[in-house]
Amino acid sequence: MTQRKRWLPWVVAVVVVALLGATLWRTLQARQSQQKALETAATHSAAVVMDIAADEVWPVRRQALALNVPVTGALHAVQSATIKARVAGELQGLGLREGDSVRAGQEVARIEATEMQARLRQAQQQADAARAQVDISQRQFDNNRALVAQGFISRTALQTSEASLQAAQSSHQAAVAAADVARKSLLDTVLRSPINGQVAQRLVQNGERVAIDTRILEVVDLSRMEVEALLAPADSVAVRVGQSALLHMEGRSDALTATVVRINPSAQTGSRAVPVYLALQPAQNASPDALRQGLFVQGSIQTGTAEPLVVPLDSVRTDQPAPYVQVADQGRVAHHRVQTGVRSLTDGQMLVAVDGVPEGALVLAGRVGVLPQGTALRLAPAAPSPAKP
Repeated sequence: MTQRKRWLPWVVAVVVVALLGATLWRTLQARQSQQKALETAATHSAAVVMDIAADEVWPVRRQALALNVPVTGALHAVQSATIKARVAGELQGLGLREGDSVRAGQEVARIEATEMQARLRQAQQQADAARAQVDISQRQFDNNRALVAQGFISRTALQTSEASLQAAQSSHQAAVAAADVARKSLLDTVLRSPINGQVAQRLVQNGERVAIDTRILEVVDLSRMEVEALLAPADSVAVRVGQSALLHMEGRSDALTATVVRINPSAQTGSRAVPVYLALQPAQNASPDALRQGLFVQGSIQTGTAEPLVVPLDSVRTDQPAPYVQVADQGRVAHHRVQTGVRSLTDGQMLVAVDGVPEGALVLAGRVGVLPQGTALRLAPAAPSPAKP
């Protein structure tokens, strides 16, 4: 009995050691199996080769790009006029409406002129009365001058008659001026268009009593149009008078050509934007229905040219914190971080200037998708150029 108690701890220890050994052996076997699986997967992934077509690579090269400054704005007529009432009264004879054409000097409306006619008659009669008083004072002065020469009256009486004559002449001149003012008021009852154009807005109706400076009609001349655009301070530095611009308007397929004609010397207070004015070519305004004031246009001003290294814009990847391009380097994919610059639409393809990739490097097109670095590539040979006849 005593011997059994002595061997029992040893038996338990042997069993525990055997269990631990079995567990350790199983763990080692599992790790080896996992390592073999990883090696097999790596071997298979290394064996994957991406076939790249000839049109899916772009050799980085220098190319002349047009430097453009984007602009947006609205069309405005260079010449426009607001016809206002110059005298108060009842409006009559206004038959024009929006869209009607008018000529310079054409009568568009009139103010009821009965009161103005009466004031003109009154002023004219006062001028006639003042003229009669001048004649009386002139005859009296002439008689007194003859009497002074004969010694019948004193020279003081002559001076008094001369002063009366001058006062009468001044009164006559004031009356004539008052008659001219009344005549001008009568002429102002007829409202005429100062420019050729079309009626853009009719603000009153016949029969209304209007005050002085009441707006009656707004006339615009669509033969000369310009665009007012606001440029950022950095973009305004490169813009000069005389530069060309291409503009696009919604609903019109062809591009509008314009020229920078004025640059505002002062920036706006809040936004610091610089107003720039672009005049459209006169040939584009030949048809009266070609353009409309207030339409929105957008485009770009051509400020010059440059010759940087360029790649297609879709080749620049932005799924990482910094933009990069995928380059075929010795048969494998390499990622190169780049800094982008100006953009230009050339032959229907948007190109962008880049810095950070060497000239001649083969950049993968955007449609290839994102590939891990080190992916093996098989580049298809470029198609031979056609032989010259």
